[in-house]
Amino acid sequence: MEEIAGNELAVEKREQAMLELADFDEVVRVYRPRILRFLLSSLTDRDAAEALTQECFLKAWSARHQFRGESSLSTWLTRIAVNLMRDHLRSRSLRFWQKTRGSALDVMDISDWVPDGRSSPESLALARERVAGVWRTVQDLSAHQRTVFVLRFVEEMELDEIATTIGMNLSTVKSHLYRALGIIRERMGETR
Repeated sequence: MEEIAGNELAVEKREQAMLELADFDEVVRVYRPRILRFLLSSLTDRDAAEALTQECFLKAWSARHQFRGESSLSTWLTRIAVNLMRDHLRSRSLRFWQKTRGSALDVMDISDWVPDGRSSPESLALARERVAGVWRTVQDLSAHQRTVFVLRFVEEMELDEIATTIGMNLSTVKSHLYRALGIIRERMGETR
């Protein structure tokens, strides 16, 4: 009896997932900002982030029949984006251009993402300088540490969702996040 109930639940989840994917324009409208923000934060190259975001949704559209509903739609799309980002970073021909171009994203653009309730120009300048410092440090993290950091603090994903999204053990995700935060704190001159 338990097995039948489990199968019915799986079928119900699959049907719900298919309903979500039925209006793909809506899926793109809802999830595109999140995927773009993740890729932009990870790559700091607006052109590459835009291209990979578009490719993410093309892959999702092509593979929509394979979505089983075992995870949320957001997690599934983010996993596609993570895999595309990894492929992009592995590409030898793109590495040359990454080294020569530097960062196409202005650090000041990133600092505008962080809301600041203080209103004085001095406070705003200090906050922007601090955020810019954090993002410079984030770029020096290992690929895994940077991915976990961005998913946690930019996308505000829970640790177990990050583990599912990038296909890592939860304890490994925690370890990467712990090390990333330690490096950032050390370089920013903070003590625990």
